[in-house]
Amino acid sequence: MGRAFEFRKERKFKRWAKMAVQFTRIGKDIVMAVKESGPHPETNSRLRTAMQNAKAVNMPKDRVEAAIKRASDKSMANYEEIVYEGYAPHGVAVLIETATDNTNRTVANVRSYFNKTDGSLGKTGSLDFVFNRKSVFRFVPAEGLDLEELEFELIDAGLEELYVEADEEGNDIAVAQGAFENFGSLQKALEEKGIELKSSKLERIALSHHEVTEEQAADVLKLIDKLEEDDDVQAVYHNMAE
Repeated sequence: MGRAFEFRKERKFKRWAKMAVQFTRIGKDIVMAVKESGPHPETNSRLRTAMQNAKAVNMPKDRVEAAIKRASDKSMANYEEIVYEGYAPHGVAVLIETATDNTNRTVANVRSYFNKTDGSLGKTGSLDFVFNRKSVFRFVPAEGLDLEELEFELIDAGLEELYVEADEEGNDIAVAQGAFENFGSLQKALEEKGIELKSSKLERIALSHHEVTEEQAADVLKLIDKLEEDDDVQAVYHNMAE
């Protein structure tokens, strides 16, 4: 069948692996949302957000419902959210968000990843000056939607920036960004305008970027890959220049 077949097969396996990781992370988001504010999305904005994100990655409806049912069981323990901060090799700042049911396992794993790649795990708060937490909403702009007009209408809800980026397939995705504390008001304003959100997240945005060579970037990515493969890790952020 040749190289082309093998290449397509490899890409398919990578896609499946990425999808499995996304399902695990969103499943945890659903559990934490239900534990926090109950199983009804209409009265639980965090659960509504998690369900929107599940839909965006084509997470099966039965898996979403199973996660909600599982979380509604009082005997099921909740996950603890912990942030780890440190430096990858060559001075690149790395921040890791985790959700775990075993903090000893998680910190041991995260520390080992840094040690094995010549990085260093730092103290909580050591990267506060590197990253800013923002509310980030992505959606497919409907045909005929005037983004400039929408931007003006969302300012009172806390919008700071509205721009268009390309997704992995090269399709246009609109991105609405606001301050951390305006997540709820911005989400509500977008929903009231009938905009179907592709994802709704609190993301860490690097305030500045660290330049590295191509060889150095490969060293940094070894650490990032190890972290992203860990089941306890929800998100990994860094300030390495693209």
